[in-house]
Amino acid sequence: MKRFHIQAPDEALRPIIQAKIDNLNKPKGSLGRLETLAMQICLAQQTLTPSLAHPCHLLLGGDHGIEREGVSVSPREVTWQQMINFTKGGGGVNMFCRQHGFHLRIVDVGVDYDLTHVEGIIDKKVARGTRNFLHEPAMTAEEYDRTLQVGIDLANECYAEGCKVLCIGEMGIANTSPSSIWMSLFCHIPLDECIGAGAGLNAAGISHKRDILQHALEHFGKQMPAPTADDAIRYFGGFEMVAAIGAMLRAAELKMLVLVDGFIMTACALAACQLHPETLSYMIFGHCGDESGHRRMLDALAAEPLLSLGLRLGEGTGALCAFPILDSAARMMNEMNNFDNANITKYF
Repeated sequence: MKRFHIQAPDEALRPIIQAKIDNLNKPKGSLGRLETLAMQICLAQQTLTPSLAHPCHLLLGGDHGIEREGVSVSPREVTWQQMINFTKGGGGVNMFCRQHGFHLRIVDVGVDYDLTHVEGIIDKKVARGTRNFLHEPAMTAEEYDRTLQVGIDLANECYAEGCKVLCIGEMGIANTSPSSIWMSLFCHIPLDECIGAGAGLNAAGISHKRDILQHALEHFGKQMPAPTADDAIRYFGGFEMVAAIGAMLRAAELKMLVLVDGFIMTACALAACQLHPETLSYMIFGHCGDESGHRRMLDALAAEPLLSLGLRLGEGTGALCAFPILDSAARMMNEMNNFDNANITKYF
């Protein structure tokens, strides 16, 4: 399995950063969350002058064997149809990337369709969808390793271009199912409390989904009575999700900021932190989505999302919407004057 060497930020710089924040020409603490966010960014980058240069967004696509069990209201062909739509600039992710200046990479990690002829899609396909985890692991150990490497390589490419902020989104019908299972396993929350409507299941659909996932968990427990985090990730994860984990871990290793989106990407962040808890220091959570359980998963990570707009589109759209708040925090550090230079008496 892949090995990462992720270090938590050096806390020695904290009082120096705090002194700079407190000496900006404003009452102490008056910019609230922007000040704590600026502290996190500066610590992650180990600097008093943070940079959000060349922000990149990875849109990762993959299909899931568990979709065959009717756990999603949408059929799997929607995955490849949306992937093609993204290349034409017509998705929510395209709009927000344009708005906020993100370089978008659309990546096929495991879509059950031949997209090699589609211009604008990067071919990193490991397989045409995962296996059905109701009956067997979603991927083999070799596929798991290859998929992590996909994420590592993508993070490396962004870093080489000068990227300081990596945002990740996903496209994969039925990927709320593995997300719910990871939430239950890693947060020790009953499965019933981790399952939601996904893209729009009704009450009967949610009940069916719950039954399928419960059976899958029981089978997993018999197959792997003492599972590691790697085991749980490999057994249930989608290719797009495991690639996201690889990208998150490598980004943290490179001390890049990781902008986390909604329920599925928060589940990936949760899984990444099971492998390397230090990764959390580099994660900024964009929003709290509408999917049942997202708030509880954020609480388990002690994460404070920047937005709460009732979003549940995925694709990384909620995280992209939050980017201007990061920009404001960085600009506060780089552009606000201090009391000495402004010749203003400190008034707090």
